[in-house]
Amino acid sequence: MEKIREVILVEGRYDKNTLSQIVDATIITLGGFSVFNDRQKLSLLRRLAQERGLIILTDSDGAGFVIRNYLKGALPANRVKQAYIPDIRGKERRKRAPGKEGKLGVEGMRPEVLLQALRNAGATFETGDCLPQRQELITKADLFALGLTGAGNSAARRARLQQELDLPAHLSANGLLDVLNVLYTRDAFLQEFSKKE
Repeated sequence: MEKIREVILVEGRYDKNTLSQIVDATIITLGGFSVFNDRQKLSLLRRLAQERGLIILTDSDGAGFVIRNYLKGALPANRVKQAYIPDIRGKERRKRAPGKEGKLGVEGMRPEVLLQALRNAGATFETGDCLPQRQELITKADLFALGLTGAGNSAARRARLQQELDLPAHLSANGLLDVLNVLYTRDAFLQEFSKKE
């Protein structure tokens, strides 16, 4: 599995599922057009862009380009790369009928096509021998130990933490973990979180 440094932005969860089987990267779903009205998510994307850089990978239909063009204007251009998939007619396996334009989206692309799109965009592929030294990652066990998962009030605690860190309110526990690992080292997060207790 190829490891990519940048955070990859995709339209929805099926795109994320397909891509996560091919690359080891932080993948954020935009939620389609809902990103237009989500100031918190946009703020998060700007932070992620500054920290790691972003790659936008949307479908090649009109809707995908509307989302892509919106993000082009909303995010720092020097921290964003554009990955394009080819126009291939067809329908995804899970769908009964093709989309409005009859094209396959990200979820319907073959792995080699997606990897080539990421290479063409200038994605930073990291190999095991040249990975930057990184502190330990924040784990699900850390979130559990801090009462952010698995406790009766963990959802409220996560919501409070997300608000204090200016993160989107609708992040799942797994989504929060992904974002925290981009923005913080494990030691820095544990130190910061212990101050908030």
